[in-house]
Amino acid sequence: MPRYAMVIDEERCVGCQSCTVACKSEWDIPVGSARTHVRPAGVKGDYPIFISTFYVSQCNHCDHPICVPACPSGATYQDRNGIVRVNKELCIGCGSCVAACPYGARYVDAEKGVVDKCDFCAARLEDGLQPACTLTCPANAKTFGDLEDTSGAVFNMVYRRGAQRTQSAEVKIGPNVYYIGKPEHVAMAAEMFPPGQPRTVAAGKVWSSFAKKVVYLAVGTTFLGQAVAFFHQLATGEKQFDE
Repeated sequence: MPRYAMVIDEERCVGCQSCTVACKSEWDIPVGSARTHVRPAGVKGDYPIFISTFYVSQCNHCDHPICVPACPSGATYQDRNGIVRVNKELCIGCGSCVAACPYGARYVDAEKGVVDKCDFCAARLEDGLQPACTLTCPANAKTFGDLEDTSGAVFNMVYRRGAQRTQSAEVKIGPNVYYIGKPEHVAMAAEMFPPGQPRTVAAGKVWSSFAKKVVYLAVGTTFLGQAVAFFHQLATGEKQFDE
């Protein structure tokens, strides 16, 4: 069984946003939301020598994803291959997992009322394809593969070339998106974008959101039942009238 991971080369990334565009196109991401983010990490140095880089972030598919136990409906789960996924049929859109994620990798799709995020293009992987963002990067800054394949590029970058995880003293949950490049680039991005403090959504808010959906469903079902009864009575009346 593979254990999927991604390595991002911050020396290669040019901040072109090709990966974000490819992701939005592939998965029909709503305006204002994104599964992948490319952010400038600023500029450091003294004239005429400067350094700058970009920080590319998405779901890290952590070894110990705290978003999984934070989900009250069981919609968020982790496959055996390490990919953290969301069952849209079980998701109640409460946002508990969004608050719990220290990397800001999740969002609530306002139109659909469910949580969405990067899943390493799981559907493409099932068809033997690479994630869309990896294929479209013109600088080859993204490398995806099996972390346990000793002959693979990802294994080499992580275990032989020292690709690093973005973690902190407070947040050590084993993210499986790694960063490589010049040490100053990696350090600069990690300093600018450290993991945040996980938050907990109040239970009342969670079940309030769930109850609202149940009420809407109940109202819709009641209306449908009344409509069916009305047309049944209408049809019965017309039949009696004809007789």
